[in-house]
Amino acid sequence: MTTSSTPGLARFNDLTAAEATAALHEVCASAAWGGHILAHRPYAGTDALFSTSDAATAELSAEDLAEAMAGHPPIGRPKPGDPASAREQRGMAGASEELKAEMLELNLAYQERFGHVFLICATGATGEQMRDAVKDRIGNSPEREREIVRTELGKINRIRLTRLVEDS
Repeated sequence: MTTSSTPGLARFNDLTAAEATAALHEVCASAAWGGHILAHRPYAGTDALFSTSDAATAELSAEDLAEAMAGHPPIGRPKPGDPASAREQRGMAGASEELKAEMLELNLAYQERFGHVFLICATGATGEQMRDAVKDRIGNSPEREREIVRTELGKINRIRLTRLVEDS
């Protein structure tokens, strides 16, 4: 990561509060997370932005974490018109019908057990890797799973923030 400001970061710093709030909501659906990021603008560099994001993610309450997870569709079923989810879940796009059916079943079992969608940083992961991850994690205690979800959310937020402030 770079410590210098980028044109994209400068544009983000210059957005109105309403525009920045809307952009941040596309990164993470937690209002608390977005408010934390917004409150620390302007950012001198991407490292500062990522550090603030990591701190905000670490401080999310259980309710804030639930709000953030509610913004993520189940693996294998990205929201229509949501290019971020579709891009991130690309590993499921070419999956066999059998794997997609298995993932749907696992998603439902996971959601029944934990009360929320299975959250994983899916960027670069194959359908099989995502399936194996849900199989591995479904036996976790709720407390352990909440911390894994927090870590995965932090990874997703960094990827999405990078896209938000990239130079192009």
